[in-house]
Amino acid sequence: MPVHAVFDAIHSGLPCFYPPTPQNSLFLYLRDPISAQLDPTQDFKPQPRAVIVGPQTNPVYLLLNQEHLAIRIGFHPSGLYRLLGIPLHELVDKSFDATDFFGRPLTLLVDQLQHCNGFDEMVYLVERFLLEQLAHQKAFVPFDQAIQVLLQSGGNCSIDQIASLACLSNRQFERVCKERIGISPKYFARLIRFSRAYRMHEEQPHYTWTSIAHSVGYFDQMHLIRDFREFTHQSPRGIEKEINQAPLKMQRDLRL
Repeated sequence: MPVHAVFDAIHSGLPCFYPPTPQNSLFLYLRDPISAQLDPTQDFKPQPRAVIVGPQTNPVYLLLNQEHLAIRIGFHPSGLYRLLGIPLHELVDKSFDATDFFGRPLTLLVDQLQHCNGFDEMVYLVERFLLEQLAHQKAFVPFDQAIQVLLQSGGNCSIDQIASLACLSNRQFERVCKERIGISPKYFARLIRFSRAYRMHEEQPHYTWTSIAHSVGYFDQMHLIRDFREFTHQSPRGIEKEINQAPLKMQRDLRL
């Protein structure tokens, strides 16, 4: 999904808040470089042109410059594991230079994308690159279909039911989930629900938090507040200021 934005002098250099999502991604930055702050106690660090982001449990801040042109390649649950073959619990709250994993083919792709004439050509080149990578991916197993059902339910399916769909005991399901997703199934379900609530507020800021909580399957507003404090380190009311001040709504168009 390409994103293109040009900021004026007032908004250039303002940080954008990016909370955790249940989707692992490969980001390609094609114009001005960006910086990221993974830990609020540390400074912003310049990011490479191609970045793999592992499972997130903490928010990050992104510092964008005047022209922001990026492509986000989002993976289905366990898709990044199948592609890289690395246990995802080793990548939690970390980002990596993607060329370390994909080498020269990705370096060439980024160079080609920087000289494209439009989004259609970009999409074509990215899809061709990904199709070439499919020959190396790990096999699709029942777990992968089951965890997709959990995602499609908005995190509102019982873990027992999802484990059964995966043809695994609950203990086996927990172990495989940490390997292929990076976190426990219950935590993943909470992250799915939170992400839906956050993105609904970005898309529909006039909705009340109570209506959002009910729409995405929270038992009550207190459970929503608990998850917001877990994944953003702020209350829903506090996060409104972050969203309103950001020069770009980073997750409004995210589709899971």
